[in-house]
Amino acid sequence: MEERRQGKSDKTGTEKRHFHMNEEILRAHPEFHDPQLPSLEARIDMAATKVPKLAASAAEKAIAEWGRPATDITHLIFGTYSDGRAPSADLHLASLLGLRPSVCRTIINLHGCYGGSRALQLAKEIAENNHGARVLVACSEATLISFGGPDGSNLVGHGLFGDGAGTIIVGADPMANVERPLFEIVSASQTTILNIEHAIGMEFTKGGLDFNMSIHVPALLRQNIERCLLDVFGIGPVGVHIDGSIEWNDLFWAVHPGGPPILDGIEAALKLQPEKMAASRHVLREYGNMSGATIVFVLDELRRRWRKEEGERRPEWGVMLAFGPGITIETIVLHSAAMQFA
Repeated sequence: MEERRQGKSDKTGTEKRHFHMNEEILRAHPEFHDPQLPSLEARIDMAATKVPKLAASAAEKAIAEWGRPATDITHLIFGTYSDGRAPSADLHLASLLGLRPSVCRTIINLHGCYGGSRALQLAKEIAENNHGARVLVACSEATLISFGGPDGSNLVGHGLFGDGAGTIIVGADPMANVERPLFEIVSASQTTILNIEHAIGMEFTKGGLDFNMSIHVPALLRQNIERCLLDVFGIGPVGVHIDGSIEWNDLFWAVHPGGPPILDGIEAALKLQPEKMAASRHVLREYGNMSGATIVFVLDELRRRWRKEEGERRPEWGVMLAFGPGITIETIVLHSAAMQFA
């Protein structure tokens, strides 16, 4: 099912989202409308099938573009908040893709919107420490795990979140004439804003997965983001000399679009030119917030724009940002790979 919205009164920044949920499912499960009714088991049953299938669809496209067989994948990292049983979505995805029985699987659960960045950092460490490793990072979410009737407190969430899956293959020492890297993950780090751990939260209840996000989150991120970035660039092996007056507009930006106030706040704090957030705002507008999968869509949108602007000068260095429970800030410094965008 696809939802489109029009109107200037919409403050979520989304015009279109995609859902597995449809009218037939809602008629068959009236308990999904009422958080006081037990529905968690039914939701998990549905997600156990749909979430890995959605990831498989994305992964098949990524593997085909990668140019090597799926059996060459050595590790799988699966990020989701929609899975609630074991064997979990990582094993089901490995089976759907025909990965080798020896593939090393890891599932990252309940990291929320920073799950994609966390998975990429783990993939970087695996690839750098295991010769020849190729890590498939898959993030897949289905909002059916948390869908509910509007009760006045969750209207923004229901207007913002959508279903989606994104996959990336990470490795070191690319195979010449076969693998065409997009970005080099130069450094990755995690920062926690202390003493506000309840500002963003998720909890499984009898009525499904319950989300909580304080209205103060955009302001907290705005107040902390530049200090976090200066710390990252100051201690990381970045290759960019920082003298305390870095021009953030010299970089490209892949920011998780948690919502317009978050993007607006970071843009203001760093004095970014509007085009620096264009990829993030496009993904938010066309797909909504798909939790950890969203950052993969932002990277792909950057690639699409670079293809369109082939031959034009673009920044060599960039930053990926994602945020989640903690409040946690995931920061990855990226280097644009020297390649032709086919």
